Amino acid sequence: MDRARLLDLTRGLRRAGRVATGIDRVEMAYLDRFLADDAPVFGLMRTALGYVLLDRDGMAVFRDCMEGRKPWDRPDLISRLPRGRSPAIIRAETTVRRQAVGRCLPGRLRQTLMRHLPPGFDYYNVGHSNLTDRVLAGVKAAKGHVHVLVHDVIPLEYPLFQREGTVGPFRQMVARVGAKADRVIYNSNDTRSRTEARFRGRIPQGIVAHLGTVPPRPDPDELPQGLPPDRPYFVAVGTIEPRKNHAFLLDLWEQMGPGAPSLILCGSRGWNNHAVFHRLNELPPDSPVLERPGLSDAALAALVQGSRGLLFPTLAEGFGLPVVEALALGARVLCNDLEVLREIAGKNATFAPVSDRELWLNVIRDWEKNPPAVDGNRDFSVPGWSDHFGIVLRLN
Repeated sequence: MDRARLLDLTRGLRRAGRVATGIDRVEMAYLDRFLADDAPVFGLMRTALGYVLLDRDGMAVFRDCMEGRKPWDRPDLISRLPRGRSPAIIRAETTVRRQAVGRCLPGRLRQTLMRHLPPGFDYYNVGHSNLTDRVLAGVKAAKGHVHVLVHDVIPLEYPLFQREGTVGPFRQMVARVGAKADRVIYNSNDTRSRTEARFRGRIPQGIVAHLGTVPPRPDPDELPQGLPPDRPYFVAVGTIEPRKNHAFLLDLWEQMGPGAPSLILCGSRGWNNHAVFHRLNELPPDSPVLERPGLSDAALAALVQGSRGLLFPTLAEGFGLPVVEALALGARVLCNDLEVLREIAGKNATFAPVSDRELWLNVIRDWEKNPPAVDGNRDFSVPGWSDHFGIVLRLN
């Protein structure tokens, strides 16, 4: 019989009501796969009032609510007690508490796990959330095995790009993974080498499993009025934060002047990027640079597919999901020359270091004049989740 699995869904719970990021999608892919398999499965969440344990049925309800197929429950009194949380999270916590097969205060986690899970279960944390000493110690004490997916160690490599107060906790999390994980899953060889260089002493068993991709089906009917533009355009996908290097693109568009093609920035405003926000706020009404956050997956896919290309001048990545999704849609991609992007995209993307501004300008001007081939990226093999899980689950 397959070992029982315990999937940590704390990240998903905390991000209820928000647009899904790449890491959020990975957590949901694990949830979908574990629900589809025959192995016994449970979900663990840290709420404002303690831990909640879901069985298969409760996890299915959580998934349906996250994907909009079911509404969250109306908030109850106990969910309203902790302050400072969004209405969406309050409703989500109400729902999962009602679905729970086990609930406990933080100090009773070990006992709760031992009551509901058989010895030898596999605990999976793929969202960089809830990786605390208490959780890892509780899993170990309940005779579970710890499997952690590390997406990147960018906060340690680029601390100036991070939100205030986040670098220290992230460093401690990486140290806990190195000390207590039974196995670490890496999304790329590049992430593995960078992460293992940060461990001190013990290096857990590690495997590399590229992330799967399910390209959304493009639907131009979901695009808001005014999109796509009536002239050639390029797209940049990602949160507007320093690492994504939107300042570089704004510099290029300033250099090209009023006759530049459209540049559509598809991502919410993030953190530590006041200079870029100021530049965006000062754009004139007829600027070719447009901000369009909050597009649906289908609308964004249609926008990328119809573009002259995706521009990705990022300074650091753990995987580079926007690149993979753009290539899967047949779009051209111009990206910074990073080792991890070469590992993921191979020969299917165009690489240019962001230190070579003229090269970027030349490619953009060439692509503006020349639409992409209808059968572009024929050689690109879209990584599937079946490949990812074939590696992860075979090596337990």
